[in-house]
Amino acid sequence: MTTDLVQLNSADPRHAIEIAHRVWWVGHVLDDDVFQCHVYLIEQGDQSVLLDPGSRLTFAGTLRKIEEVIPFTHIRYFVCHHQDPDIVAAMPLIDEMVGREDAVLVTHWRARALLRHYGLKVPFWLVDEHDWRLELADRALEFIFTPYAHFPGAFCSFDRSTGILFSSDLFGGFTEKPTLVARDESHFEALRPFHEHYMPSRDILDFALTQIEAYPVRVIASQHGSIIPEHLVAPMTDKLRHLDCGIYLYARGNTDIQRLSRLNATLRDISETMLLYRDFRDIADRLFQVVSKSLPIDRIDYYAQVEDRGILLLTQETRFSGLFGEPPHEVMLIMGMTREEWHRAHAESSDLANHQLCGDAFCFRLDGDSGMVLTLPLFSPGTDRLDALALVHFPESMPVTSEVEQVIEQIAMPLQVALEREVIYRSIEEERKRAYQRSIRDPLTGLFTRVYMQDVVTRQFGIHDRDSSAPVAAVMVDIDHFKRINDTYGHATGDQVLRQVAGVLKDAVRETDVPVRFGGEEFIVFLVGASASDAMSYAERIRTEIEASEFGIGASDSLRVTISLGVGQRAQREPQEALLMRVDEALYRAKEGGRNRVELADEPVS
Repeated sequence: MTTDLVQLNSADPRHAIEIAHRVWWVGHVLDDDVFQCHVYLIEQGDQSVLLDPGSRLTFAGTLRKIEEVIPFTHIRYFVCHHQDPDIVAAMPLIDEMVGREDAVLVTHWRARALLRHYGLKVPFWLVDEHDWRLELADRALEFIFTPYAHFPGAFCSFDRSTGILFSSDLFGGFTEKPTLVARDESHFEALRPFHEHYMPSRDILDFALTQIEAYPVRVIASQHGSIIPEHLVAPMTDKLRHLDCGIYLYARGNTDIQRLSRLNATLRDISETMLLYRDFRDIADRLFQVVSKSLPIDRIDYYAQVEDRGILLLTQETRFSGLFGEPPHEVMLIMGMTREEWHRAHAESSDLANHQLCGDAFCFRLDGDSGMVLTLPLFSPGTDRLDALALVHFPESMPVTSEVEQVIEQIAMPLQVALEREVIYRSIEEERKRAYQRSIRDPLTGLFTRVYMQDVVTRQFGIHDRDSSAPVAAVMVDIDHFKRINDTYGHATGDQVLRQVAGVLKDAVRETDVPVRFGGEEFIVFLVGASASDAMSYAERIRTEIEASEFGIGASDSLRVTISLGVGQRAQREPQEALLMRVDEALYRAKEGGRNRVELADEPVS
C-alpha cells in the first residue's frame, strides 16, 4: 500500500475512490461547504462496512458511489462514530432500504442513547459490549475509545491491515476548497480552528491522541477536511498536542470562530512569552509583536513605582533599559492610587476629564490630531494599589470593541508579573551590591545565608502566588557521613569539602536562583521558574558531579564524597515552612534509602 496517496490528487470525486486495498472513499462534495463530510466503505463481500453514512444532503451521491463498488445490499455494518446529523441523518433512509435481518448499526452505548430516537428498525451493535473489536473476512476493525473528543462516547476505528485510522472528528478540518488528500503541513491551519472550538480542552485532546498513538497509524481517514497521508500523520499529531482548545470560553456573546481563534493565538503567544523570556527587554519586544497582530499599535511604554527609588521608566526610546526619571504627567496623576481612587478620579478629576473609562480594565484618550493613548493600570494584587501601568500608543483613534477589550485585559496580568519581576530583579541586584556590607553570604561557602533566603524567597513566592506560570522549586542537599569526615580527617578537611560542594551548587544555578547554606553540612537551592522535573534533573546532575569529584585532603591524597537530595515544587500559596518540611522529608527518605540518591517530595496536603 502506498501511503503518500499522491495518486489520489488527480482522482475524480464524482466516483468512488479506492484509498487502500478494498477501502473506498464514497463521500459526496457539497458546493460552497467548508465542512465537508467523508464516508468510507470497507469492501467485504456481503459483510461490508459503511463508516459514517452521512446526511440527507449527501446520501444520494454516496449511494451512487457505493453501487459502483458493491451492491448496497452487501453492507451489513453501519458504523456511526457519533450521533451528529452530518454523519447519521441518512440512517432513516438506510433503515428503509435495509432488508437483511443481520444488518446492525455499530456505535457506543452513549451514542445509542440518542440515536434510538430515530426509531430505527436496524438493531444496535455496541463496541463497548464486543471487546472493542469487529472481526471481518480478511481483517478486523479495532475501536479506540477517545472520550469527550468531541462527546462522552467518542471513538475511532482502526484497520490494522491497511494502517488506516477512521478518526471521526479528530484530525478534522475546515477546507474552503475541498481537497481529498492533505498536501503538506500547511493543512494544520485547517485543523486549528476546527479543534480549537470543537474540543473541550487540551487535556481531553491530548488523552485522545495518546490513545491513538498506541496504534501503527499510516493514514488518517478523517471525517471532515482531508485525508492525511503517512508523512503528515506525526506532524499533525504533534501540532495538535500544542493546541489550546475550548475557545468558546472566550466568546462573550460573539462566537465567530476565526475571531476566537485569533484571540486564542494571542493568549497562547502571551503565555509563551512569559514562560520563555526573563529579561524585560525581550518580554517587551515580544509582547509588542504579539499585540501588534491584533491591534494597530505604535508602541507600549511601561512605568513602575520602586520603593525608595521613584518611578522606573521602561520605554522604547531607551530600549527598555530602565531609568529612574520623570514620567508623563498623566502617569504621575494616578500612580499610587487605589482602584477605588482611580475610578473616582475619572468621575471627578478635571485632569482626567478627557479619559474614557472602559469598565475596570483601562481608559483611553485622544492624542494630538488623530492618535490615541490607552492607559492600562496594573494594580498590585496584595494592596490593590496602582504600582505600575502601561501606555499603549495608537497612531490613529479607533473604536474600542469587545475584541480590543479582551486583548488588553489579557495582557494585563502578564504585564503586571513582568514589571513586578523586573522590579524584583533590580531590587535583588541592589541587594547584591550591599551584600558584602551586610554579610548576607556565608563566609565559608560563599552561598547565601538563611537571613537572605527569607528576604528574597518571600518575594519570589509572592510572584508565584499571583502567577502559576512562575513556579519555584527547592532542592535540599546533605553531605553523606559528614561527621565521619570531620572525625577522620579533621575540620579543615570538612571545611574544604563544604567549600567544594558549595562551588558545584553555585556553578550549576542561574543568576535568579537562590543557593543557601542552610546549616552545617546542609544546603538548599531555590530554583525560580523550574518545574519538579527540572528540579529533579538539576538535583541528579549535581549528585552525579559530586560523586565523580575528587576532594583533596593533602598533597597527594583525595577523598570521595556523596550527597543525598530532596526535591519539591512549591504549590501556590504554600508557606515556606511547609515547602521546606516536605523537601526535608524527601531528603530523609533519600538518606534512609541508602544515601547518594535523589527523592521527590510528596504532594502537599490540600
